[in-house]
Amino acid sequence: MKTDTQLQQDVLAELKWEPAVTAPGIGVEVKNGIVTLAGEVGSYAEKLAAESATQRVYGLKALTTELKVKLAGSSKRTDADIAEAVENLLQWTTWVPENSVKVLIEKGWVTLSGTVDWQFQRQAAANCVRQLSGVTGVRNQIALKPHLSISGIKADIEAALKRGAAADAKKISVTIDGANVILTGKIQSWREREAANSSALGTPGVHSVVDKMTLEY
Repeated sequence: MKTDTQLQQDVLAELKWEPAVTAPGIGVEVKNGIVTLAGEVGSYAEKLAAESATQRVYGLKALTTELKVKLAGSSKRTDADIAEAVENLLQWTTWVPENSVKVLIEKGWVTLSGTVDWQFQRQAAANCVRQLSGVTGVRNQIALKPHLSISGIKADIEAALKRGAAADAKKISVTIDGANVILTGKIQSWREREAANSSALGTPGVHSVVDKMTLEY
């Protein structure tokens, strides 16, 4: 088991190693295995990269972030500019059905709404917007159309978990609450957590996943 000091040093090293993170002043605080990131970054994409890099570090129990996006002068855009860019980008994204997503911009924050058929379409819309210059945050409120009966979803998710080599399906329990999935159990890494969530979210008929899994090192 790593000490808090060792974990802090490893997170700092991972942030320095990650090429998408260029902000020099990201602060890292660790208490009982819980990491808090603080400071300023130059884009929303960099904020996400810093969070992802931190989650790769072994020994991390949980992550909280107080990172703020502070755009440089050359990166600032009006809400109208961002709205136009988002609309154009969504039209050029082949996985997002035409006219299925609505866009609201407020002070650089992008809210996506509407309805699509599949989770990967919902995720594709958010992923492409996160990389745009001027965006300071993204709220993904896009809904999914149900495809299968709820009774078949649990079996599909459990089968998907068994196929995923990165997750130990035997230690993960699946509970269905309407069109929502609750995952519980013990996992050994953030990679297993991501694999389990991805398997559940990729199942037709699933609207959202409640992650109650705990890390066990």
